[in-house]
Amino acid sequence: MPQQPLSQVPDDVVWTWQERGLCRTADPDVFFHPQNERGMARLRRDRAAKAICAGCPVKVECADYAIRAREPYGVWGGLTEEEREALYPKVPAAALPKISHTAELAADAPILGHAG
Repeated sequence: MPQQPLSQVPDDVVWTWQERGLCRTADPDVFFHPQNERGMARLRRDRAAKAICAGCPVKVECADYAIRAREPYGVWGGLTEEEREALYPKVPAAALPKISHTAELAADAPILGHAG
């Protein structure tokens, strides 16, 4: 039986922009929290990841991809897992909407704190 891809987003949409991401030269541990990380430790790590994302030339594309692909882990395009989940009802999975529409939603997303 053929194996289903994890993402429903075509590869050519995914990888072209990723080659220009600032995260490519950063420590990946900044973007993905260890299991059971909570409280201030997670908040500090999320802030460090978001600081990198803030200056990234593909931040919009990254957030758009992560929301549409329902990326389950990490900070993508300056949005945490919880921040992206809050946007899911507004953007169908892999619907490939115009990036500007998804970016508007991401810009309006509330910044969530992490309880310990």
